[in-house]
Amino acid sequence: MRKIIHSFANGNLVLQIIIGMFLGVGLALLSPSGAENAGLLGDVFVGALKAIAPILIFIMVIVAIATKPPDTKTNIKSIVAMYAAGTFLAAITAVMASVLFPTELVLATNYDSAASAPLRVADVLKTVLFNIIDNPIKALANANFLGVLAWGIGIGIAFHHSSSERTKTVLKDLSGAVLILVRAIIRMAPFGIFGIMAKTFAETGFGALASYGHLLLVLVGAMLFTMSVINPIIMFAKSHRNPYPLIWLCIKESAVTAFFTRSSAANTPINLTLCKKMQLNEDTYSISIPLGSVLNMSGAAVTVTTFSLAAAHTLGIEASFGSMIFLCFISALAACGTSGVAGGSILLIPLACSLFSIPNDAAMQVVAIGFIVGVVQDSFETALNSSTDVMFTAAASKKTPVLDFENSANRSLDSQV
Repeated sequence: MRKIIHSFANGNLVLQIIIGMFLGVGLALLSPSGAENAGLLGDVFVGALKAIAPILIFIMVIVAIATKPPDTKTNIKSIVAMYAAGTFLAAITAVMASVLFPTELVLATNYDSAASAPLRVADVLKTVLFNIIDNPIKALANANFLGVLAWGIGIGIAFHHSSSERTKTVLKDLSGAVLILVRAIIRMAPFGIFGIMAKTFAETGFGALASYGHLLLVLVGAMLFTMSVINPIIMFAKSHRNPYPLIWLCIKESAVTAFFTRSSAANTPINLTLCKKMQLNEDTYSISIPLGSVLNMSGAAVTVTTFSLAAAHTLGIEASFGSMIFLCFISALAACGTSGVAGGSILLIPLACSLFSIPNDAAMQVVAIGFIVGVVQDSFETALNSSTDVMFTAAASKKTPVLDFENSANRSLDSQV
C-alpha cells in the first residue's frame, strides 16, 4: 500500500488526470446512476479548491507586500497592461469571427433565467465598487476576490511599514503552511476530474448541444485563436522569446484543470503552484495571479461579444463598425465586474445587446441559449482566462535568469507537486 501511495504521489499528474477523465466517461456510459454518485468526488475537489483559494490569495498578497524588499521590480504594471490588451483583442477576435461566420439563433419563449442580468454599465461599475469595499470576512467567505485583493493589499502595506522581522517570518511560515494544503488538494485532482467527468457526461452528454453546433464552433474557434495567435503575439512583444513552449506548458499544467473544474477561483491555487515551480518572482505572481482572476477575462469578452452579435444578426440588425468597436470596450470592461460569478459572462448579454437596441425580451432568450451551451462554453472560457494569467506573468518575467521557456516546456514539473 505504501508503494502504491508513493507511486501515486510522485507520478505524472497530467497523465493521472487524463486517465481519470477517460474512466469518468466510461463510468457514465456503463452506469449513469454510479456516475451520479461518483460526482461527489468532483464536488469535494472543486469545493476544497474554492475554499482554500480566498485564504491563499489573502495571505500571499499580504506576505508579498509586507516582506517586499526595497526597490524590488515586480512588473505588475506591464502584466496589467497585457491583461487589458489581451481582453480587448479577444473581443476584437470575436467580432471578426462573428462577421466572417454569422450565427443565426432560434429564439425560444422562455427567458426567465436572465432576470437578474445587469442592463447598464453603471450597474456593473457599482457592483465592482461595492465588491472592493466589502467586509473582509464576508469577502473571504463569499470568495469575493476584488474585496480579498483590496484588503490584502491594504493589510500588506500596513505590515510593510510597521511590522517587525519576526512578524514577517511568521507570515512567511503561515503562507508556507497554506501552500502545503494546496499541494495536497491538487494531488487529488485525478479523483476530482474523474467525478466531474462522470457526473457531467451522465447528466448532459452532448446531444443537446448539436443544434447549437455553429454557435459553439464560432465561440470555441475565437477562444482557441486568442490562445494560439493573439496571446503569443502579446507575449513575444514583451519577452522577445518563442512563446509556444510556455503556452503548451500552461495548457498542460493549468488549462486542463480549469477546463474541467470550470472555475477560475478553483484554479487560482493551481496557477500559484505552477508559478512557484517555474521559479518566477513570488513578489510578482502572488499579486498578478489573483489580479488576473478578476481583470484578465478574454474568454468572457469572447462570449459576450459573440452572443450579442449573434442576437443582432438573428434579428436582422446591422451593426456598424463603430458600434462593434464600442462593444469590445464594453465587453472587456463589464467582464471584470462579474468575474468569479458562475455564468457571469452569460448574464452580461442583455447589457451588450442594449448597445444595438435589441429588445430585452429577445436578449433574455439569448441568455437561455447561453445556459444550454454553457457546459462547453464555460469550460473553454475558464481554461483560456485562467491559463493566460500564468502565460502573461511568465512572459513579463523575461529578465529572470531561471526562466527558460524552451527548457520549462520539456521539464517534468509533476514530480515536484
